[in-house]
Amino acid sequence: NKIKSIANTLKSLNKVIIAPYGTDSFVVNAADIKDKQWLYWQDLLAPYQTQPIKFERFPFHHPLYILFSSGTTGIPKCIVHSAGGTLLQHLKEHQLHCDVKPNDRLFYYTTTSWMMWHWLVSGLASNATLLLYDGSPTHPNDSMLFMFADAEDMTLFGTSAKYIDTLTKGQARPAQVHNLESLRTITSTGSPLSPEHFDYVYQHIKSDVQLSSISGGSDIISCFVLGNPLMPVYRGEITCAGLGMAVEVRDEAGKGIKQQKGELVCTKAFPSMPIGFWDDADGNKYQNAYFNKFPGIWAHGDFAETTNHQGFIIHGRSDTTLNPGGVRIGSAEIYRQVEQIPAVLDSVVIAKQLPEDVQIILFVKLPEGHTLDMALIDAIKKQISLGATPRHVPDLIYQVADVPRTRSGKIAELAVKAVVEGRKVENLNALANPEALECYKNIVPQQHRRLIL
Repeated sequence: NKIKSIANTLKSLNKVIIAPYGTDSFVVNAADIKDKQWLYWQDLLAPYQTQPIKFERFPFHHPLYILFSSGTTGIPKCIVHSAGGTLLQHLKEHQLHCDVKPNDRLFYYTTTSWMMWHWLVSGLASNATLLLYDGSPTHPNDSMLFMFADAEDMTLFGTSAKYIDTLTKGQARPAQVHNLESLRTITSTGSPLSPEHFDYVYQHIKSDVQLSSISGGSDIISCFVLGNPLMPVYRGEITCAGLGMAVEVRDEAGKGIKQQKGELVCTKAFPSMPIGFWDDADGNKYQNAYFNKFPGIWAHGDFAETTNHQGFIIHGRSDTTLNPGGVRIGSAEIYRQVEQIPAVLDSVVIAKQLPEDVQIILFVKLPEGHTLDMALIDAIKKQISLGATPRHVPDLIYQVADVPRTRSGKIAELAVKAVVEGRKVENLNALANPEALECYKNIVPQQHRRLIL
């Protein structure tokens, strides 16, 4: 129905092509489409004979991809990336940061709408084979991707922090069941990887693997900070800045800081900077997106800190930091503690604005049939207080049926905050499970004293 609706409103559309997908069949009633011709894949190919592909040569900055930001709080950014910049950046990250060699076999569990799909495709430029998987990573059991890894001699296993958390909560023990002899590198992105997840990977997946937590985004179709096969891995840390990336952490005044929390910035140009935004002729949208905070310096919107090992820790997005009493707290700092509570499957934390301060509200998803009681609330508060600080302890804790995430698996904190504050979420299509937002409506009373529930 969505395809029909779009097809009927696109004036420039000539044909809609239906391609086969597995064993599924899809039959179109031409009467459903006004003045549009639907064409099946086999019929499209029928008039053509096989012939050599003709490759055209274009400039370095020729447009290659348009990537869209998640857009959970407004219209998505339409980010245009260049062929040369994207390829150069990916070759660097694959060969130098991930040690990808010819004939390696690369895998990333991703959808085609996530930038990690484009990152994976570029593995062909390093003469590597791509391994693709379509389906749930945990159905019918948690071993599916590891069976795939063994069967295909996988050398790089790319996944998300949420997947590793799911394995941890499910007490999966891949190392006891699978060989994984060919596996040299595991990369994780989508959200910060906690120290405990580093422990899990080395204890229960493989002890002699390069575990690389990586962080970047669709904005640069690559990473600002990632792994390094020549450096040691420290639990809870991203190993280093990308080669050729002038990455720093700066305070609110724009001063560089070390081993303190602040804004992740890049002070110099790099190959995979966007050409610009689509439909942004004067470049104002592009400039406002990245260069408004510190003129001439790319501010990525991540709340981060450097470590004494030349590494980095990402504490969450800058626009979702919590500010109780004027002290900035990254949401990831709270998630790291909540993830250690076995009874909590997932969680989302937001800051609700009050007249005199902000109110930290934590929502938790529990296993089916379980109810949030005072014993569990006390356990959560104690873990957060001891593992972080008493200031990190939420003012309110509620149970919810689900946690909304974007299509790339990121927690949609700003969407939850909008619902709780009675505002409209502009782009529900950016969410993989928009129906989850329903359980946040009217859950928080509009007036609260500052009490821990």
